[in-house]
Amino acid sequence: MNNTIKKVLIVDDEPDTLELVKLVLESGGFETMLAANGMEALAQLDRTKPDLVLLDIMMPDMDGWDVFRRIKEKNSKIPIAILTAKAQNIDKLLGLHVLKADDYITKPFGKNELIGKVRKLVGMDKDKKTTKY
Repeated sequence: MNNTIKKVLIVDDEPDTLELVKLVLESGGFETMLAANGMEALAQLDRTKPDLVLLDIMMPDMDGWDVFRRIKEKNSKIPIAILTAKAQNIDKLLGLHVLKADDYITKPFGKNELIGKVRKLVGMDKDKKTTKY
């Protein structure tokens, strides 16, 4: 296992969600960076190299789908997990099979579930596969 601290960029327009995800991930030993919208997320990516992006879909100005596409244009190798309240199967299919997101995590989520999925996505649990729907 790689012992370097993994960095996660959390993108969500809800301040409470940003803080909650930050607290959960930091309690799991991750470093976090926060972005309250798509433009902030893209600017963060220009300055830093996160190991993972957790991306909300429903945001004003630039929705998560647009942010996803722009991130992949800049760095196709960075894993992106959709973190959203949109739990319908059509949304999951779009995220996982059309856009090829690395995972789709629906709100609300459990602390252990989130930490476990993030660990897998950043390669800390190589022997386990991320759940695809």
